[in-house]
Amino acid sequence: MVHGYRKRGLPGPCLSRPAWRAGTCLAPEDSRWAMAAVAEGLEPETAAVEDAARDATDAADAGLGAPPLLVGNRLSLDLYPRGCHRLLHLCAQQVRQLLEVEFLRLSGHEDPQLLQATLARLPWSLPRLRSLVLKGGQHRDALGACLRGSLATLPASLSGLAHLAHLDLSFNSLETLPACVPQLCGLGALLLSHNCLSELPEALGALPALTFLAATHNRLQTLPTALGSLSTLQRLDLSENLLDALPPEIGGLSSLAELNLASNRLQGLPASLAGLRSLRLLVLHSNLLASVPAGLARLPLLTRLDLRDNQLQDVPPELLDAPFVRLQGNPLGGPSPAPHSPPGTPVVPEMPRLLLTSDLDSFAVTPLGCSVTLACGVRLQFPVGATATPVTVRYRLWLPEPRLVPLGPHDSLLSGVLELQPHGVAFQKEVGLWLLFVPPRARRCREVVVRTLSDNSWSDLETHLEEEAPKRLWARCQVPHFSWFLVVSRPVSDACLVPPEGTLLCSSGHPGVKVTFPPGATEEPRHVRMQVVRVGSRELPALLGEPEAATSPLLYLSQSGPPSFLRPVTVQLPLPPGVTGLSLDRSHLHLLYRAPPAATWDDITAQVALELTHLYARFQVTRFSWSVPPPTASSVPHPCPGLRTPLTPSLPRYWLWYTTKTCVGGLARKAWERLRLHRVNLIALQRRRDPEQVLLQCLPRNKVDSTLRRLLERYRGPEPSDTVEMFEGEKFFAAFERGIDVDADRPDCVEGRVCFVFYSHLKNLKEVYVTTTLDRRAQAVRGQVSFYRGEVPEEVPEEAGAARQKRGADAPWMATLPIKLPRLRGSEGPGQGAGLSLAPLNLGDAETGFLTQSNLLNVAGRLGPDWPAVALHLGLPYRELQRIRHEFRDDLDGQIRHMLFSWAERQAGQPGAVGLLVQALEQSDRRDVAEEVRAVLELGRRKYQEGIQRTSLAPGDLGPSGSSASQSAEPAQA
Repeated sequence: MVHGYRKRGLPGPCLSRPAWRAGTCLAPEDSRWAMAAVAEGLEPETAAVEDAARDATDAADAGLGAPPLLVGNRLSLDLYPRGCHRLLHLCAQQVRQLLEVEFLRLSGHEDPQLLQATLARLPWSLPRLRSLVLKGGQHRDALGACLRGSLATLPASLSGLAHLAHLDLSFNSLETLPACVPQLCGLGALLLSHNCLSELPEALGALPALTFLAATHNRLQTLPTALGSLSTLQRLDLSENLLDALPPEIGGLSSLAELNLASNRLQGLPASLAGLRSLRLLVLHSNLLASVPAGLARLPLLTRLDLRDNQLQDVPPELLDAPFVRLQGNPLGGPSPAPHSPPGTPVVPEMPRLLLTSDLDSFAVTPLGCSVTLACGVRLQFPVGATATPVTVRYRLWLPEPRLVPLGPHDSLLSGVLELQPHGVAFQKEVGLWLLFVPPRARRCREVVVRTLSDNSWSDLETHLEEEAPKRLWARCQVPHFSWFLVVSRPVSDACLVPPEGTLLCSSGHPGVKVTFPPGATEEPRHVRMQVVRVGSRELPALLGEPEAATSPLLYLSQSGPPSFLRPVTVQLPLPPGVTGLSLDRSHLHLLYRAPPAATWDDITAQVALELTHLYARFQVTRFSWSVPPPTASSVPHPCPGLRTPLTPSLPRYWLWYTTKTCVGGLARKAWERLRLHRVNLIALQRRRDPEQVLLQCLPRNKVDSTLRRLLERYRGPEPSDTVEMFEGEKFFAAFERGIDVDADRPDCVEGRVCFVFYSHLKNLKEVYVTTTLDRRAQAVRGQVSFYRGEVPEEVPEEAGAARQKRGADAPWMATLPIKLPRLRGSEGPGQGAGLSLAPLNLGDAETGFLTQSNLLNVAGRLGPDWPAVALHLGLPYRELQRIRHEFRDDLDGQIRHMLFSWAERQAGQPGAVGLLVQALEQSDRRDVAEEVRAVLELGRRKYQEGIQRTSLAPGDLGPSGSSASQSAEPAQA
């Protein structure tokens, strides 16, 4: 038996992704073994097809063993050398299993004549074939770019594949579509991307079952009119071509849900696009469009219309304010003088659109459905018929905290927590949910998912990512009912359903990690999940003091059903980097295991039979957990009364180590903790205009310099703290000391100590006002702020100073930074410095009323996603809106405040500025905010008149100005 070979691609739902996208890669070790088998069992390839066929027949007659490539209904030969030779060899042997093959992969880099001869035999040798992948791209040039395959046509006999539903011809050299393709009546998916096609034939419209057509990165200049007869087509991707127009018949694609025409030369769109009633996604960015049909705004299911980087100077009002439209990069002029909803505009009752302001926390959903944009930027899509009766939906944003954020040991939080009520109410159709999230810093072998609470346990939803701007990302999912939702980044999770016939589970992030379930391993199908965590090789030698130390990826496994399997399951892990099976010392190889909640790693090397190959180690287990399963974890209280959320148990872990150390378990525990630690710095800055306003922030080490450069224009303070290490979701607090205290009651402040929870991707930032009981008129107050780990204790112990001498993850004290409140000058009293940041703007006048910064902050808090319309009516150019969106792309409140205050500063001292603001609010359909501004102005005018009367300056009662001034100054000074 040759141990270097592993079986591939078993039947059923064994792989976590479609067979033609994942789970079929050949490991390097298998490639070497396969080449050795070729050298032993097959003759060298010749140019003549007859020689190749004769070679295959001779090999079969000679009885030369070939690797068991065929397992189940999948045959993957695209990464094997001489894959066509191997297939011809199997055909010459007349292997009966070929009649059951449904999925075949071949490389487009094969010899063209040999490839044609091989394909010509498929209808007779593989009559049940459903998926045929003939991709190129496996070879790369010197710069790493994928090379096209040599496939330029297909044999006519291929039309005899009556069951073929999926055909992938990407990364090849096709200049015309082979004539046999339109004759494949059962074809459902056709992939033609990265070829040399200049046109598509009219015969393409004869494919009655086609649902997906991709022809990106070609040379298409026109489209056939018969394209509109593909009534079943749901996804059409024609991006990166040379199209300058679309045929009107495209409006006949009644089932089309996604249409991508990005990066073409389109100058206009046919009006028939407005008839695509099933369309959800329309991507038109990077074209030459000068206009778009207004009817696109009335498509009932459209959730995204991407018009970025075109030549649009004017956009229909229905599209200008729609939340799903992207218009960046267009030379748009000023806003249209016509109102957004002129009289006579037909109302589309089937899909109302709601834009909630920040003062609203609920909205009504009717059976007609609606599209809703919350003030926080979250979007919801209720399809028609989602609810049979009107339902009032309430929402709330929660600040992240451990009780609300269930994270695995290697997860990272990317968003806040959204609560949607009523909980548990099932909708008749799934509701679309879009959540904004922070782009994750690490993306290799990781994925972004939406996590939700369902049936009293947390689970991850199927999530799709959408990019609105380079750093503005959406996580889209479908939800059957409402609960709590958040976005997390986790290691890629691969899962499969293990049938009694057995299966193979491969890691999509690390192809060398596999778990093989033999036939009979289980009586009933059971679910198995795998996660693989890559381990950096830089810090481990320093941690162990051993340059040769290395580890494999960390493997997590879990299953449903009985804890044991009926037959041993084979687990494969790659050997640690730099270690090969030919040179390693087996006494230095350790297989470690940990089953939570235990904190120790057990060395189980002596309990298993490690089978070593050149690159891999394999062992067999009958159960994933080597210890008695722990009792169900206790539940933790939820911040909302009446709800208790059980803790999700962690997964058993396997880890392969190569080290000369003997007691590896303790070292593994330290290394595992080091994997989860984040290196951060703490800063404490004071506002230059108002030293009593203090900014506290915890920053990743690589973000400190850029953040300080941005803040030091408005803030000043000491150097950041030394680097400290923190876990994701770890609590800490800031305590002001030496005469300085927090100046206001805050929900996150306990006994003058400000609470934090560290999340590596979120802004761990808080601004507080501080005060002091000491006399600042005599001298400045030199205090400090100290940061401590954990929850806020009843009191900070006196020996905290001694604790500062101890550094490390277990020390409560992390850092201390100085805070200085300057000496007060003149008649200033304690707390008056805070008034500097809210000093009245010169916006308006005393008789008509002033608007202060405090008033403008209230206005900013009410605008929400309506702020771009207000900005345009205030006269801000569209380019400035783009700049504000870019600078504050992760902060909606920052966008609004920056827009409003920059406009106010330019209007200072100008007559009619307040009236212009009120008018812009009314034109943007924000009459509620306009009325509030009018009320503030009226209150200011009234106080102004009362002040005149109190100082005896009212008309008809004038007195000596000098005496009046002196009398009013004394109480003010007191």
